[in-house]
Amino acid sequence: VRLGLSSVRTLGSEVAERIEAERAAGGPYRDMPDLARRVGLTAAQLEALATADAFACFGLTRREALWAAGAAAQDRPGRLPGTVSGAAAPMLPGMEAVDRLVADVWATGLSPESHPARFIRGQLDVLGAVPIARLGRVEPGQRIRVGGIVTHRQRPATAGGVTFLNLEDETGMLNVTCSPGLWQRYRRVARTSAALVVRGRLQRHEGVTNLVADRLDAIEPPVSPASRDFR
Repeated sequence: VRLGLSSVRTLGSEVAERIEAERAAGGPYRDMPDLARRVGLTAAQLEALATADAFACFGLTRREALWAAGAAAQDRPGRLPGTVSGAAAPMLPGMEAVDRLVADVWATGLSPESHPARFIRGQLDVLGAVPIARLGRVEPGQRIRVGGIVTHRQRPATAGGVTFLNLEDETGMLNVTCSPGLWQRYRRVARTSAALVVRGRLQRHEGVTNLVADRLDAIEPPVSPASRDFR
């Protein structure tokens, strides 16, 4: 799956379309200064693209591209090509996996190569949390713990005050049901935590797995992607 340029922070659809149109009209971009000169991108836009790893096609790491962005932004339309200095980065250390995750989420809101729950798996294992992909091996009715990122909070008008959470770890997704009493008891944690460890009883009906929660605890992931919540 490829992410479109418009998903990169600070760009938007207009700039993304301009990049695409210029590439179609003038041919592939040779390097970052060539892109900046032909399209007229700002340093902030080049830095956002660098953070999203958009310049790997030019053989640049994210840190090398971030180093070069300020100089490349000086290569404006009408300036003689190849006259900008300072765009070549020195030897820089590579990024750790968690650093790449943070960069991806900052730049585009998600990471195509990793998941925040992967970096708290050690804590989840200590707490006895079962990876979501393994829940098919757990007998319905058992009380278990599951941990992950909260991606949705929903309270349908027809649900009698019940709130539904969608919990996602690096292995899969799980629906969590929260009764009105439980929601009230853990209201602050339930509403504000980017990631949760949920204890509850496992239900399975017609192949659909659900966890009926009886306890919610916050856990801190390396990044906190925004969830889609009810109002």
